[in-house]
Amino acid sequence: MKKIYLLAFALGAFAFSSNAQIINDDLESYSLGPVHEDHWSSWSGDAGAEDLIIQTAFANSGTQSGVIGPGDVPNGGPQDALLLLGNRTSGTYYLRFQMYIPAGKSGYFNFQGTTTANGGAGTSTTTGNQGIFNSPNLVFNNAQSASGAPGLGGAYGNIDDADPIYTWTYPEDQWFPVDITFNVDAGLWTMTVAGDEIPSQLFDDENVLGGIDFFAIDPNNEYYIDDVLFDDEVLGTNDFSADAFSVYPNPVKDILNISSKAAVDSVVVYDILGKQVLSAQPNAISPKVDMSGLTSGAYLVNVTIGNASKTVKVIK
Repeated sequence: MKKIYLLAFALGAFAFSSNAQIINDDLESYSLGPVHEDHWSSWSGDAGAEDLIIQTAFANSGTQSGVIGPGDVPNGGPQDALLLLGNRTSGTYYLRFQMYIPAGKSGYFNFQGTTTANGGAGTSTTTGNQGIFNSPNLVFNNAQSASGAPGLGGAYGNIDDADPIYTWTYPEDQWFPVDITFNVDAGLWTMTVAGDEIPSQLFDDENVLGGIDFFAIDPNNEYYIDDVLFDDEVLGTNDFSADAFSVYPNPVKDILNISSKAAVDSVVVYDILGKQVLSAQPNAISPKVDMSGLTSGAYLVNVTIGNASKTVKVIK
């Protein structure tokens, strides 16, 4: 449902944290039609017209994906599907899904705080309304705004606002990745759409990661979702002190920066199956790693400083 603003890896070599790969869903296991099971629910929490619909017209992998079709009235609906992410109250999490928007059509989602026991949208203690909106309305080709255009996305307080808060670009008629990093402790999220990074944003309502709301925003709405990956931080075999190093940006487009106080001896990058895809021995403080030659996906970056090593998850 749209937001209304009110005044007022390598097995054995590395240890994953207990919730790694919380969701890995290519949407191939579901029957065609509405899906209301596992981590898929709806705004009301009930099975019915709001649910994501599994279909075969478009797919990023396999033969199936989920569609949020045209809204049935100018204000949208009835489809209003929730991807449930577990009401996380601490930690860092990474979400990736593939999205397809036909030429001239619109798409929409927002980030929700606490969801209800039956998988529906919660009630905000700030506004008193159903829906705990931790983001603005995130719209692709906003047909209800003067600034909307095919291939242009924007964050809107109200859907019909003349100007978005910030924008991004996306390709029409092809699949593209949407990558989001959630730092729940800090109440921050960072999103990259088809390689176009939006600066980090604060959660709007509460520091809880509840879910993603995929809504049919208006009659021009039509978009497809596939290959959903949601996991948490990857931990190393030997712990550094908390400030030993950090990596940014994450998600990364080309160059991964490693910020460190001591010289980094080696950097080894593995794909999610544990295959080594890149290595370097920078022997330098705060080196850079060129990841431009790697395909989009999740990677494990092992950093060694002296006798200690740690592996972190990086999304490209």
